Amino acid sequence: MITPASHTAHANGIRQNYIDAGEGAPVVLLHGFPETNFAWRFQIPVLGELYRIIAPDLRGYGETDKPATGYDKRNMAKDLAALLDELGIDRIALVGHDRGARVATRFAKDYPERVDRLVVMDNVPTRIVARDINAEIAKSYWFFLFHLIPDLPETLIAGKEEQWLRWFFSDWAYDPSSISGEAFDTYVRAYRAPGAVRGAMADYRANAEDVAQDLEDADVKIACPTLALWGESFGAVGKMFDMPKVWAEMADNLKAVAIPRCGHLPHEERPEAVNALLLEFLQGWQG
Repeated sequence: MITPASHTAHANGIRQNYIDAGEGAPVVLLHGFPETNFAWRFQIPVLGELYRIIAPDLRGYGETDKPATGYDKRNMAKDLAALLDELGIDRIALVGHDRGARVATRFAKDYPERVDRLVVMDNVPTRIVARDINAEIAKSYWFFLFHLIPDLPETLIAGKEEQWLRWFFSDWAYDPSSISGEAFDTYVRAYRAPGAVRGAMADYRANAEDVAQDLEDADVKIACPTLALWGESFGAVGKMFDMPKVWAEMADNLKAVAIPRCGHLPHEERPEAVNALLLEFLQGWQG
């Protein structure tokens, strides 16, 4: 029986909260928006039977510090590198969803020697969204633009965290009720904490820096084996972009899999399918 434990470490100048569970070769799980590391509750008990799972709250999210600056993905990848150094971990298998996939992609490019294999879930890389944006994409990615506005989102969301999160979890899921009850309440509590909404907004407000960083090494492909997963039914990713083509631009050694009857949150909506794909992809990873 795997018993996840929460820990804190001071790394890259911030206090980072992370879950540590299981033993074996290290596998890092990076959550997306609007989540925290609670998002991996279905993966940790299963993967933790075979691997050591490290699941941090990203900078600005959950119980990790929420400083005013430092949200460009190069620095957030540095957050992870510093955390791994604190834990004495050199090389990892890396899994990222949504915003966490952006951090994971940058980590794989900046620290290729530290990534044995990479999983990116329901994510279109930042520079490709910026390159391809048109009226249709902008309508689906309205929150990208809204979150860029200084102060206004925080002002409008304050006291309305439940309604704000309910929209995302309902609209982004194939089954609108898939994240409800105590799971939903857990996220509401997290985003009612001081600075939590601002931290998430700061992640998006690093967009211009993120695009600039991505353009610098756009011609450098991810070298390690890469698995791209996405929900087949999500309008803003699988239905809007040719995901195998998108990720073929990013990685040479690529496997691309659409998950049917699934929206933006495959790890929470279809955990059994995701766990099976992760276990298959991680086979042979021994640290």
